[in-house]
Amino acid sequence: MNLLSVAAAYGVVALVLQGGWAGQLIGIDHPTPLAPFIPVLMFAVLFGLSMDYEVFLVARMRETWLATGSNTQAIVKGLAGTARVITAAAAIMIAVFSAFIPSTDIAVKVIGIGMAAAILIDATVIRMLLVPAVMHLLGDRNWWLPARLDRALPEVHIEGHPQHYQPTSAPADADQAPAAPQLASV
Repeated sequence: MNLLSVAAAYGVVALVLQGGWAGQLIGIDHPTPLAPFIPVLMFAVLFGLSMDYEVFLVARMRETWLATGSNTQAIVKGLAGTARVITAAAAIMIAVFSAFIPSTDIAVKVIGIGMAAAILIDATVIRMLLVPAVMHLLGDRNWWLPARLDRALPEVHIEGHPQHYQPTSAPADADQAPAAPQLASV
């Protein structure tokens, strides 16, 4: 998902540096070379910001999944609970990087337009649209972890012991109604 954001941002930078109509909007009138450090810097900063958004979003989804065992509920509640915060954080960063655009230094101007575009695309299209859509398509496979790895990883609970969803076994008789899910503390 990060590569989609980075590729889109690099496309915006390339469009601006060609000096056409997009470049003229920000004061680049002729084709201009790209400083070699800019793509690396953009990738590093965008990776850090997008991972922050991703961890925040998926952590809320996982909390709901552990409590309910429902992938659909986890996606809906996770997105509903974090969308405003992620959008606000992205808006702040877009405003910060947009402030670079009026600069007379071409490198600073390009970093500003590239990062503002990257964060806009990453927060809105990638984190708020594609990630939930892919998680919905994957269903319960989102939360699968090989048993060997599950045993090897430490179980960390920053806010105390969470409640985990533990489905009951299937009814022996097909005429019986399925048992309700039980919550158990691990």
